[in-house]
Amino acid sequence: MHGRNPIEDLAHLRHEFGEHGGVNMSIEASSTFTVIDPETMPALFQGRAGPDKGCYLYGRHFNPTVYNLGRQMAALEGTAAGYCTASGMAAISGVIMGLCNAGDEVVASNAIYGGSYAFLHDFLPAKAGIKTHFVDITDTAAVASAVTDKTRLIFTESVSNPTLRLADIPKLAAIGRDWGIPVVVDNTFSPLILRPSVLGADIVVHSITKFISGASDVIAGAICGSEEFIGELMDLHMGPLMLLGPTMDPNIASSISLRIPHLPLRMAAHSERALAFTTRLEELGLNVCYPGLPGHPDHALFNELHYEEYGYGGVFTLDVGAEETANALMSCLQNEQRFGYLAVSLGYFDTLMSCSGSSTSSEMTDEDKYSAGISPGLLRISMGYTGTLEQRWTQFLAALAKTGLVGN
Repeated sequence: MHGRNPIEDLAHLRHEFGEHGGVNMSIEASSTFTVIDPETMPALFQGRAGPDKGCYLYGRHFNPTVYNLGRQMAALEGTAAGYCTASGMAAISGVIMGLCNAGDEVVASNAIYGGSYAFLHDFLPAKAGIKTHFVDITDTAAVASAVTDKTRLIFTESVSNPTLRLADIPKLAAIGRDWGIPVVVDNTFSPLILRPSVLGADIVVHSITKFISGASDVIAGAICGSEEFIGELMDLHMGPLMLLGPTMDPNIASSISLRIPHLPLRMAAHSERALAFTTRLEELGLNVCYPGLPGHPDHALFNELHYEEYGYGGVFTLDVGAEETANALMSCLQNEQRFGYLAVSLGYFDTLMSCSGSSTSSEMTDEDKYSAGISPGLLRISMGYTGTLEQRWTQFLAALAKTGLVGN
């Protein structure tokens, strides 16, 4: 896809000067806010006044600094409104609880982050009587067949964690329109690369903790959708965000706001390094998976849907067959080669490595891991951009040789 750089849509928001004319917005640290006219107070509680009119009530409701970041996230994703939360899971759980009541159902991808899986598979049935049907999201016929009159949403990741399959968002959106239900997309793996709302998704969520933050130093999330939906999430009587209170700290919001302008540079750097590595790994005959490789099952679809200047993302997988082999390789890479870190999460400027089946997907049953294509020896590698390409490749090649995955 081509067109206007979505970062440019943030320009007018970034020109909201700080309180004293600073080039960066001010941090509003207040937990509560005054009103000039006493009649404004009931209007705030009744939803007739709010941030869109320059009125604030309480930090758990809206905060000016956090509200501004929410608007930036909405501009990034091309939605009318946005709200920032204390974590990515707060965003996901808030959206689903906002859309579902007891007895409702969800259709979800069978290859998603372990925390999302546990929330849908374990927590919601036990606590709220909400059932989820897990399907292969790349099989849109199966998705359509799983939807019933009890279904309240379709949930998927734009690029599945950790299997890196691409959701055909336009086709999923068509199914959603046919049934009159929203399509919710977790776009954590591919900010800027994919814009789900432009492709037809109704609601987009993010773990800002990952690529958008870029430094693995904050926990944060975001919800991007319509003004009406964000308002429902903040309703004083039934709003899951307002009542459960996963509030983002304004200092965190300010810090994240300063990182968004260089997100394009970082995403392009992650993608460039990941493509170079996976091309070389494939040439060695290793079982590598990356959407940028022509042999990836969704490569052609990715080319249709993505913004090519940002590449194919910073995450790839390497299946080395057994968990023991995976652990040996990661240990060598971290402790001997100083190549990266044996740690969960992704989007850090240095490389992060984990064996998905025993870590970020460990909440899944063995049967569901098998169904999703998550094998015991599957390494998920979030490719950093520190060091030179040749320096990092020499380190990786040495670790592959030591663990017997390639010849010396």
